[in-house]
Parts: sequence; structure tokens; C-alpha cells
Amino acid sequence: MDKPLLSVITVVSNNEKDIERTMLSVLNQTYPNIEYVVIDGNSTDGTLKIIEKYKDRLAIFISEKDNGIYDAMNKGLAKATGDYIIFMNSGDELYEKDTVKTVFASAVEADIYYGETEMIDQNLKSLGRRRHKVPENFTWRDFKYGMSVSHQAIFIRRNLVENYDLKYQLSADIDWILSAVKKARKIVNVHRYVAKYLVGGISKKKHLQSLQERFAIMRKHYGLLPTVLNHFVIAFNLGWYWLKYRKTND
Repeated sequence: MDKPLLSVITVVSNNEKDIERTMLSVLNQTYPNIEYVVIDGNSTDGTLKIIEKYKDRLAIFISEKDNGIYDAMNKGLAKATGDYIIFMNSGDELYEKDTVKTVFASAVEADIYYGETEMIDQNLKSLGRRRHKVPENFTWRDFKYGMSVSHQAIFIRRNLVENYDLKYQLSADIDWILSAVKKARKIVNVHRYVAKYLVGGISKKKHLQSLQERFAIMRKHYGLLPTVLNHFVIAFNLGWYWLKYRKTND
């Protein structure tokens, strides 16, 4: 495939503050072969008015009630026809205008392309790279100490992905990525930033539930005992990161 079709899926619900920024990061890409899918959860603020401005540039647009973010993302998957899939949900952005072009130029016909993610706060100020640096050579075992590749910075071949498991309300993306990575043969690190991630989502607001779901997913993929032992390492790493960050800011 000289220029594979990339399906970019954006899920949004009542987020007039951020939706335009996200959409423009996709619509302004220099790469010519993008199918843009926007799934709105029947927004009641000004979100729909903003989306309407760009409706003629969207491949697919749906606005209807859903049963949560992963239900909406499954709707996007059902409509997407691209060779590859990436989710860029409202508030997040593709890193630069040539990001997609550069990703596909990094290697031919990989099953998965992945890169780094920059965090931004509610004022769009950069918080730097995520705490988890992406592994040099990514495999399904690399999530055992945490999600080392973010949802917004991974292009996955369409025929490798499954629907999101709706029994997970906050962390189904971890299970979704792991399931695809286990089937992938050629995984390419693009050695660049791919996305900007807006911190402070619902998983932060419901942190305990998110942690419980993550533990269940890790147990599913790695087994109970390894998951328990790995969480001791995770707790140690978090403590060390907190102490280091605190000293840096004292």
C-alpha cells in the first residue's frame, strides 16, 4: 500500500471547549488519505454547531445517545473502512500537521505504528512526556508495569482490532490494545511524538474503579500471581516518581 487509508475516529459528548481543536488537528493533516469519523453522544451544548462547520469534510458523522465512551467507540469501529485505525477523542490532538505522513513513511506495511505522547493541561500548557516512556521494541508484555503506549499514539491495522469490551467502563482501551498487539507481527516505533493528550479525563475522576479494571485486565492477560507481583513494582515506581517530581519542584 503506497498510501494506506487511515480511519481517525473522534468520540465526543458535550465538549464544545475542545472539539474544534481536536478536529482541526485531523483535518489539517498533510497526509491525503484519511477517513475521518466523528461520533457524537447527542450533545446538548454547542458541540454539534462546531461539528456542523466541518461536516462536509467528514467521511462519517453520527449524533445519537450512547451507552458510554466505549459503546461510542465501537460505533466508530463499525463504520470505519480504513486499513488502519487510530482514536483521537475530543480534547486530544495529532501532534503536528505532518504526523500521519511521517508515521507511514517510517516503515512499509507494519501491523502497528506507535510513538510518544505529550501531556497537556486544561489550559493547553505542555506537561511534558507521559511518565511511561514507550518501549524501544513494543510487545504485549510491555504493559505489565503500566500502559507504556497511549491510546492516542498507536496506529493499528484494522483487521487486528476487536470491539471494546463493554464490561470495562474506564480502561477497556488497555485490553483493546493488548488483544491487537498479541496478533501483530510487525510493530514499528516511529521515534517521535504522535499525539497530545488532555489530562484529567473520567478515569482520573473515578480513579479507584479505573485501578480495579486495570488489575482485572492485567490478570486476564498476564495471570493472577504475576499481576500481583507486578503491582508491587508499579507501586514502587509511582512512589519513586512522586519523590523525584516533588524534589524537582521544591
